[in-house]
Amino acid sequence: MQADDHPLARASSPAQRAVHDRIAHDLGVAIVGGRYQPGDILPGEERYSAEQGVSRTAYREAVRVLSAKGMVYSRTKSGTRINDRLRWNMLDLDVLAWMFEAGPTPEFLRDIFELRIVVEPAAAEFAALRRDGQDISRMGHALEEMRRFGLQTAEGRAADQSFHRLILLATRNESLITLATSVTAVVAWTTRFARDERKESRDPMPDHDAVFDAIMRGEGEEARRKMLALIRNASADAGML
Repeated sequence: MQADDHPLARASSPAQRAVHDRIAHDLGVAIVGGRYQPGDILPGEERYSAEQGVSRTAYREAVRVLSAKGMVYSRTKSGTRINDRLRWNMLDLDVLAWMFEAGPTPEFLRDIFELRIVVEPAAAEFAALRRDGQDISRMGHALEEMRRFGLQTAEGRAADQSFHRLILLATRNESLITLATSVTAVVAWTTRFARDERKESRDPMPDHDAVFDAIMRGEGEEARRKMLALIRNASADAGML
């Protein structure tokens, strides 16, 4: 029995987890970046471990990570192949990060802004009708932090994420709330792309203030319209209009 195949090796240490996370990251970026195309076979674990100087167990665990995200599938005697993109979990936080690291395509940017257009205006409308005083207080604080730090900083972007997440939470809709983590990650990555890559300097605060004001006043339709305008302006910042 190979040392890597011993049952005790499966209880991976933090160091081993760090290795397989790095392998999953490297393979994930290569896949989303087009180095591997759907149907292509990944290197076998023996070859990869020899070439990269990592254990077969770490490589095997990395492949399991990618499989859980829908990116690859394995079959006995035929190796591990890249899945069709339609099977990828595009809202997985790692997949989103890898997409932006590899360089987002116009089609990918279009898709995620369309997702926001579908979800967030409706969420803003529901939030305006269902929010309570604590929701308003927290949203207002997030905007204060966003205004204080600006979107060029990690703190400002975190406040922006918090504002959008709080709107989803204020819907009191469990199905929408399950999207909060992915939607706010999309907000963060597209903002970072617009500010760091495209050097966009437009002030986003008037758009956010308008959404907040409508939610605070309980004006559902107005909140929907203002959120749609916010997303369209953000899309333009990312070069989509």
